[in-house]
Formats: sequence, C-alpha cells, structure tokens
Amino acid sequence: MSAEVAAAVDALRAGELVLLPTETVYGLAADAANAQAVARIFEAKGRPRFNPLISHVFDQAAAERIALFDDRARALAAAFWPGPLTIVAPLKDAAAVCDLARAGLDTVAVRAPSHPLARAVLAGFGRPVVAPSANRSGRPSPTRFSDAVEETGAATAVALDGGDCEVGLESTVVSVTDQVRLLRPGAITREELEALIGPLAEAEDDARRSPGRLAAHYAPEAPVRLNALEAQPGEILIGFGPVAGQFSLSPSGDLREAAANLFKLLREADRAGPEGIAVAPVPEHGLGEAINDRLARAAGKVG
Repeated sequence: MSAEVAAAVDALRAGELVLLPTETVYGLAADAANAQAVARIFEAKGRPRFNPLISHVFDQAAAERIALFDDRARALAAAFWPGPLTIVAPLKDAAAVCDLARAGLDTVAVRAPSHPLARAVLAGFGRPVVAPSANRSGRPSPTRFSDAVEETGAATAVALDGGDCEVGLESTVVSVTDQVRLLRPGAITREELEALIGPLAEAEDDARRSPGRLAAHYAPEAPVRLNALEAQPGEILIGFGPVAGQFSLSPSGDLREAAANLFKLLREADRAGPEGIAVAPVPEHGLGEAINDRLARAAGKVG
C-alpha cells in the first residue's frame, strides 16, 4: 500500500473526509457506516439530507454483503463492474451503511469504481465508502483535481490526485427491485443495459432512490441556454460537432469526448464571467441521453 493510500485509509478510519478520484468524477469520501463522518459530507457540500449517497465497494462480493442482489443485479455487476454503474437494491446490512447515507430508505445504492486509486483505498479500507461528487451542492461536478480542491478540499484530511477523470459524468444508476429502472443516465447507456436485461421500466416511482435528480443541479453561476447555434451578446458558446464556439465539447462530434469535457468546460466558461453560457445541440442517442440530462439540470429545465 502506498503512503498516500495508507494516509487516506487512516483518515477514513478516523472519521475524516477524503478527496477520492474515480473514473466518473472526483468524490468526497467518508466511511459509510459512520453517521458523523457522513454528516460532514452533507455539511461540506451543502447537500439536502433527503438525497441518498452511493456506497463504493471493491467488488461484487463486497456489494452483496450490504445489498440483496438477484440474478439481474448479478448480471449487471458481472457485465459492467468495475465501472460507472450504480445498482440500487434492497438493503441487507443497515450497520454497514448508516441511515443518513441512505436517506432513510430501505434500499442501498452501490457500485465498484474502476479508478486504480479508488480501488486501492477501498481494498485497504475494507468497508463501504460513500463518495458523492466533491462539488458544493448544485455546482458542476469536478473532473479535475484542482476543481475538486477548490470546491470542497478545505473539508478534507487527505486529497488524492488521480488526474483528470476519464468518463467525466456521474455513474449510471439503475434500480433492481421489482423491475429494472433507469434512475439516472450515464456512461453505461440505456442501449447497453437493455441489450443485457431487456426493456427498462419507467423510473418515476424510484427516482428518489438516486442522487443527482434535483431539477436544478450541475449548474455554473452564469445561466445556461441549450440547443444554441450561435452566441447572443454577452454569452460564451460551447460548441459540439459542426457548431463552433469559444469552447467545444467535441469538434468531431464524439459523445465520449463530449462527456469527458462537459463539466470542465462549463467551469472554464463560467470563469470567464459571461452574462450567459450557450451550449450547442447534442444528440439524444447513446451517451447523449446522459449529457443532455446534465445540461437540462444545469439550465434548470427539469420538472
């Protein structure tokens, strides 16, 4: 175990917070069983306490110690873990994930991240770790170490620099209870999920079981205007594909590049102090569903 990983493990055991890189976004991590430590996350982020947290574990075996997996959940974990998929399943061990972390629900959200530093910390700690995005609540999630430190670094005992996040969007969240429902789109697309387990049910009844579902979320300081083909006076345009701007999610129209750049460019544009940020149209198919979900929430266009 490296010295930095050991320091992070020691901090988690002491009830302190850790900046933790994952392949999706940087997380603000704490021992999932320690209610006082989890409360520090909510305080540092200014996060509403009705919003549940995801418990990060090393592998499927660790997940099944805290959640009741059926064959569908096992199939999803086998196909997509470690990686950017969160599975919401009935709770098995309430002592391992405190009530505050679950927002009082009888389910638990769990995933096994793929980032090597996150996996090393989870292996060393040996218990579930909650790690919501390391931004202040409502702000764009940090995908660079410097942005994570700027947002919530002052609340942490240890900050691990894992470089820029590869995926750049929070994990896909699926509920596996009576039916399989997509609660939050992400890098594991609807098409990939349905190819494995068939059509997904509507998510309305289960939406409260997932983080990141607030109508206004992921938002920069400047107002965001969607589906723009050109900037209005005072705006900065973030382009995509053939629509050029001061920044571009992906000049070639690559959706994975666009996802990796989304939060970073919202922050870069916001730092320029514009009157508004305009974003070019992004297709809805595949990963575009998740990108447009985040953009709609950044613009306050949900609900």
